[in-house]
Amino acid sequence: MIKINTLDQMNHFAEILAKYIEPGDLILLDGNLGAGKTTLSQFIGKHLGVKRTINSPTFNIIKSYKGTKMKFHHMDCYRLEDAEEDLGFEEYFNDHALTVIEWSAFISDFLPKDFLRIMIKAQDETERIISLEANGKRYDKLKEEVERELLAARYIE
Repeated sequence: MIKINTLDQMNHFAEILAKYIEPGDLILLDGNLGAGKTTLSQFIGKHLGVKRTINSPTFNIIKSYKGTKMKFHHMDCYRLEDAEEDLGFEEYFNDHALTVIEWSAFISDFLPKDFLRIMIKAQDETERIISLEANGKRYDKLKEEVERELLAARYIE
């Protein structure tokens, strides 16, 4: 169990994650409204060298950014609940970029089989409990590397 108590700790979590992310990676961010999915996305983008303001793409669904380390596709699929339309997701998944998807359950039929899922649960105003789920060898390795650093930083109990 990963415990995050401040925005600085969430930023540090994103920094650790960004250190191990490779172009082509897929990260799914799941959690209730207000859990911190967009905040984590913003911090990840910052650590990939994105200079533009990253905000929730709820109405656009997908926004792409150019970072100094790699391109960054940010998707918010909240408005796609009960939708069966493919918005060309595969094009993004096959791009040489990091793709981060909020509310991934709403497009589960279109997702590749390999990804890292980050589940964020708000305990109260500031405390977040985060868990990582890896699907595929690449993501097993990513999860292991990130958790090793989080353990050293004492975020894992």
